Parts: sequence; structure tokens; C-alpha cells
Amino acid sequence: MKQILIDADIKRLWVMIEASTNIVLTCHVRPDGDALGSTLGLAHLLNTLGKHARVIVPDQPPKTLAFMPGYKELAIYTKHDPYCHKLVDEADLIICCDFNKLSRLDLLEPLISESSKPKVLIDHHEDPDYFADITFSYPDMSSTCELVFRIIAALGLYREMNKEAAECILTGIVTDTRNFTVNISELDIYEILMRLLEKGVDKNRIVKLSLNTRSLSSLKIQAYAISEKLEIFEKHHGAIITLDRETLQRFNYEKGDTEGLVNMPLEVKEIVYSFFLREDAEYIRVSARSQYNFPVSKVCEDLFGGGGHLQAAGGEFRGSLEECRKLLIESMPKYDCYLPKAGEYNEI
Repeated sequence: MKQILIDADIKRLWVMIEASTNIVLTCHVRPDGDALGSTLGLAHLLNTLGKHARVIVPDQPPKTLAFMPGYKELAIYTKHDPYCHKLVDEADLIICCDFNKLSRLDLLEPLISESSKPKVLIDHHEDPDYFADITFSYPDMSSTCELVFRIIAALGLYREMNKEAAECILTGIVTDTRNFTVNISELDIYEILMRLLEKGVDKNRIVKLSLNTRSLSSLKIQAYAISEKLEIFEKHHGAIITLDRETLQRFNYEKGDTEGLVNMPLEVKEIVYSFFLREDAEYIRVSARSQYNFPVSKVCEDLFGGGGHLQAAGGEFRGSLEECRKLLIESMPKYDCYLPKAGEYNEI
């Protein structure tokens, strides 16, 4: 496995961990597999070292991830506000995972940003805010969980990693790479997989539960979205799916029910990018995925104040669902210059 981490940062991190008894770990709002995998994975490891590590999440994670060890012990800020304040007040160290800006903590932001406790940032998104005492920012990583594994290995703590920690870390890698099919730039990821399997983790079970299991309502809403709300823009090789609040309520929508929906249009021949626009209570949630290195991160940054990875990004729009859709459609010609040449569509 290639050495990419800075030795001085690893040494400083170890000094911080050794000096700490109570450690809080946190992640971005609307936690996904990588957010929970990195925080819970590290928490399991730190607890085996005799630390008191607890994970605070900004809001309720999707129930599809309830199989992850430690899920039931999560402190959810929107439900357990006083308890979360107590954990932060008593903490000696705060470790932030899988977000590049404190604003990604949503309502939890003031509690973390105003804390004077030492902070560590571990993330794989571009353009981080340097708010932490130590920042591990590596956008080339497939996932924050891959980065967490590398940090654990660099600390010399692989032997101390238990099955629970390994299962959480592999869940994050599996979900962010869609079972090792996207976001992979280094072959080291397969060595990491092997090391996690050595801990007794059942990869097939993780893939089944995290990617290939859904509720009946989720199946119905996704089927409706594809059959009735998918728009294809052949000239621009793009796709848009829109779901309004009335439709979501009709299908008894719960968090996680539309997970993976944005990827589906990419299975259509010559579709390069896909956008999913979901009407939430206060804004339109924008999710985007692409292939052929089409920069949906730039589109999300330009139009929706967001960003992310080159081929996986998101943002928010303050306005109506139709206004958001119209803005995206009218902007499509501006990004045609990033489309692959005609003969390249069948190469992947």
C-alpha cells in the first residue's frame, strides 16, 4: 500500500489520541454509508484502545444502514440535543469525518464550531475549510473510509481493529464505490479490501444490506420516478428526475427511500450525467452523478451552491421545483463542452 499520509500529521494525531479520554466523532447532515462507516469504524477502534468514543450525527440516518454495528448507539442531534451538548462539553478531542465545511453539519454546526476542544478533520472532498488542528484531506481517495483505514494502518493499529470496526469501514467503501465500480483511482483499494476481509467481515452481506435491500415503499417510489418522472435530453446526453413533496407523501417516503435513484439513468446508452431533484420542506435537494469524467461537481457549484466529487455531487436550490428544473435545463448547453466525443461513448 502506497505511503500517502504525512508522518508528522500521523504523529500529532497519535499524541492527541493518547492525551484524550473522551472522544466525539461526527459527520455531515443526512449521513450516508461513508459518513457512518468512518465515524463508527473509528469509534469502535478507539473504544478497543480504552477510550470513551461516541458518535454524534446531525440528523436521523437512513434505516437501510441500521445493520451497522453501533447504529443504535448513535447520538442524533435533532433528537438528543442535551445529551449531544454534554458529550461535546466532556470531550477531549473532536474528530470530524466525511465533510469539508462546517456548514455541512447543518443544525449541529454551532455546537462543534464554537467548541474550543482540539479538532481533527478526515475527509475526501475537495476544497476543505481548514478549521481543524489537523486536516487529513485527500480528494483522490475512493471514500473517507479508505482514508480512515490508511490512518489506522499508519498509526500501527491494524491489529487492534476488531470485526465491528472493519465492517463499518467496508460499508463506507462499498457504498461510496457502488461495490468497487466507481471512484477508484488506486489499486490499493483491493489490498484494503483483503485486509478488512481478514477481520472476518462478510462483504456479500454488506453489499446485500447496503445496496441491494430496500423497503416496498422505496421500490414503488423509484419505479414511479423512472416510469413517470424521468426526462431524457438526448442532445445534451443528460437526464433529470423530479419528485415533489406531494408525490413523496403519497408513497410514504422515508429517508433513504430514493438512495441510488440518481444513478439509474446512467444505465441508458449515451447518457453521461443524471440529476435528481427532490422537493424537501425548505429547499430543493439536488443530487448528481456522471460518467466519462463529466464534471457534475462544477454544475452543482455553479448553479446550486454545492459541489462534491467530479462525478458525484450535490447542492440545494431555494425556490420551486419547477424553477430548479428550468434552470438546469436552460444551463445544459453551457456544459456541452465537457461531453465526450461521439466515438467515446462505447469505450467504457
